[in-house]
Amino acid sequence: MSYSKTVLIAIGGGELAECTEVLEKFFALLEKIPEARIAVLTVATDGVDGAVKKYNSLFRSRGFRHVNVVDVSIRSDAFDSQALEKIRNADVLYFTGGDQLHVTSLLGGSPLHSLILEKCEKGVIIAGISAGASMMSSSMIISGRSDTAPRFGCLEIAPGMNLITDSVIDSHFSERGRHGRLLCALAHYPQALGIGIDERTAIFVRGSEMKVVGESTVTIMDGSRMKHNDLPYSNNDEPIAIFDVHTHILRSGYKFDLKKRAPVSPSLRTLKASN
Repeated sequence: MSYSKTVLIAIGGGELAECTEVLEKFFALLEKIPEARIAVLTVATDGVDGAVKKYNSLFRSRGFRHVNVVDVSIRSDAFDSQALEKIRNADVLYFTGGDQLHVTSLLGGSPLHSLILEKCEKGVIIAGISAGASMMSSSMIISGRSDTAPRFGCLEIAPGMNLITDSVIDSHFSERGRHGRLLCALAHYPQALGIGIDERTAIFVRGSEMKVVGESTVTIMDGSRMKHNDLPYSNNDEPIAIFDVHTHILRSGYKFDLKKRAPVSPSLRTLKASN
């Protein structure tokens, strides 16, 4: 599924206030919307009060006056009429960090989830950091060892919110050495596109175009042409072998065509000017 009118912003982690380049691009989009209405969804976090204070302060300090919090701490909250009204009126949905499993298990299949998908069809901005980024994928890593070789049983994976089709998104990627576990995820779902997003770095997705913004890099792993995979024949905690996973490292200004599964470089003139 490709939402041509919706902008999806998946931020790899770190303090949002320190994601300077990402924030400037994000705020530039918001400023194009007269009296932008922002809904902050705290479903992923257990520290709701702290998140409310932080994001209220951040958005209002930039002149955005209409900031509402939608807290889904238990599943029945996703059926609440007031919560639904806040989402219905919002131009921007922002998902905090925390635990991505909370997002899918508390929202999945609820009226609030249906409303979010309806807004995606019509056009909305959806942004999320860390867990709020990981939940956008179709297959979602919910736990797993970092800084290890791809091994049988090194991660748990579950369905995501499927905002970015045929994808597995991992956050805090280079900082926590998560290359092995993303490769392991692709061994489970070779049809998926692995997207590892570093901290203070984001992908901006509209339709089939994905653009990298931020300080560090995004690692793309494409398993669709995988010609060997011995995961089905491996024992627990045993290393696995896979062939022909295509890998791309993209920095700010680079794009990726999600339909063609091909990286797109900016002109050398543009790269030189940005340095």
